[in-house]
Amino acid sequence: MYDFDALPDRSGTGSLKWDECKPGELPLWVADMDFPAAPEIRAAIEARAAHGVFGYNVVPEEWAESYVSWWRGRHQFEMDPRGLIFCAGVVPAISSCVRKLTTPAEKVLIETPVYNIFFNSILNNGRVPLECPLTRKGGEYTRDFDRLERAMADPQCSLMILCNPHNPVGRIWTAQELARVGELAKQYGVTVISDEIHCDLTDPGCGYVPFASVSDVCREVSVTCVAPTKAFNIAGIQTAAVYVPEPRLRHKVWRALNTDEVAEPNTFAVCAAVAAFQKGGPWLDELRAYLLENKRLAVGTLAEALPEIGVTKSRATYLLWLDCSAVTHDTDGLCGFLRAETGLVLSPGAQFGADGHDFIRLNLATSRARLQDALGRFVRGVEAYRAR
Repeated sequence: MYDFDALPDRSGTGSLKWDECKPGELPLWVADMDFPAAPEIRAAIEARAAHGVFGYNVVPEEWAESYVSWWRGRHQFEMDPRGLIFCAGVVPAISSCVRKLTTPAEKVLIETPVYNIFFNSILNNGRVPLECPLTRKGGEYTRDFDRLERAMADPQCSLMILCNPHNPVGRIWTAQELARVGELAKQYGVTVISDEIHCDLTDPGCGYVPFASVSDVCREVSVTCVAPTKAFNIAGIQTAAVYVPEPRLRHKVWRALNTDEVAEPNTFAVCAAVAAFQKGGPWLDELRAYLLENKRLAVGTLAEALPEIGVTKSRATYLLWLDCSAVTHDTDGLCGFLRAETGLVLSPGAQFGADGHDFIRLNLATSRARLQDALGRFVRGVEAYRAR
C-alpha cells in the first residue's frame, strides 16, 4: 500500500542529514529516515495549515487519549492520562530533568555505548557522566548487574538515563532486566529517566517492555520519555511526551519543563501526534517490514563481502552497530577515509562511549537501492582502507 522505494530529493530543504553534505555524498549517519511521513499525518498537517491562523496552542484531551490508546493497543500498557506531560522533544525533556533532579557536579549514570546526546545533556548542565559500560558477548550487548549496582551505590549518583530500546546497539531489554534496574534504583535512591523513543521501531513480531509497566517500583522511580517522531519521521515537528506516574515526581518534572519553556506545543505538534497514533498504524507496520528487509540485506552483504566486520545482533531501531575492530581501532579515521574516498557519511562510534572507537553506526532507513549503493561504497572503502 505504501511505497518506500520512491524517495524525494531532500537537498535544499534545510535537512541536517543532507544539506551538511557535498554533492555526490551519501549520508547514512544521523537517525532520521529518508521516507516521507505517512500520508495520514501529512493530511492532518495540511488541514491545519489550511486554516491559516497560527496562534498560541493548548494541549487538548485528545492528545493524551491518543498516547493512552496507542500504548494500550501496541504495548499492552495502560497509561494514566494524568501522568502525561507535553514536551517539545525527548532531548529537551531529558536536559530539563537533569537540571531539576540533580545538582551541579552530581553524577548521572549512562550505559555505554549509548546515544551521544546523553553526554551533552549531562555535561552542558554541569553534571558528570558516570559510564557503566555494557558487556558485549556473542555479537550482542548485555548488562553486568554487579557493575550497575556499584555505579548506583555511588553517593554522588542520583539519576540514571536508560535507553529502552538501546541506541545504538539495538537491544530490547527484558521485563526481568528492567525489574532489576528498578529495584537497584529504589534501593540507592536513583531516579530513572527511560528514553523510549525507539520503542515502535522493533522488528516485526518483536515487542518492547515499557520500563514503567514492569513493577510498582519501576513505576515509582521512573520518568519515561516517548514520542511519535522517530517511528513516523516527524522529528522536525517537535512533539513528544513525558510520562510520570508518581505524583510528587511528576510535579517536579512538570515544573522543570515549564520553567524551561518546553511544555507548549507549536501549531502542528498536537495534530501530527494524534494523526500518527490514531491513523498511522498500517504505515508503521509496512515500514517495519521494509526496514527488516533492509537489515537482512545489510547483514547478508557484509557477511559475504566483509566477514571481518561484525554486525551486532539487533531487534530494534533502524541502526546497525558495526564492529570494525578487525580493521581498525580508530573508526573516526575510518569514517573520514570512507567519506573522502567514497562519499559515504557514517557515524563513528567513539562519541557513544565505552568501546565505541571500534564501531561505526549505519542508518538503514532509506530506500533499498540507496542502501545497496551505500553498502557498495562501504565495501570498496574498507578494502581501500586496508590496502593503504
